[in-house]
Amino acid sequence: MGLDEAMTGAVVAGIGFRRSTGADEIVALIVRALGLVGADESDLAVVATAADRAVEPAIRDAAASFGLSPCPVAAEALEARDGQVVTRSARIEGLRGVGSLAEAAALAAAGPESRLALPRIASSGATCALAVRPTPNLEP
Repeated sequence: MGLDEAMTGAVVAGIGFRRSTGADEIVALIVRALGLVGADESDLAVVATAADRAVEPAIRDAAASFGLSPCPVAAEALEARDGQVVTRSARIEGLRGVGSLAEAAALAAAGPESRLALPRIASSGATCALAVRPTPNLEP
């Protein structure tokens, strides 16, 4: 599935990760996710994660490799998007109250009308989902 031309520059990566995960693993997962939807690194606008994890060195360094800072997403904002999450992890539901931290973070950071472009994919220590921001209809 490729991104619409109008979606270029509006991709949000939602990230979940274990504390032992390095930035290089997160970066590789984001690059893999972008490739799966036919997007380029320049299309990435936001790297989002749970607010309590946004200060971790691994996510800060991973976001910085794309010229970004991590976007912290509050627990309430994650929970508000749980209805649009398509992947369910019992472990994450128990810890975070959402089926997928990566999917909920991507959707929440991308805005209220966003949609998933890629459901959660995983590496050994991280998960990544992509959401796209809606683009305004410029036709009269």
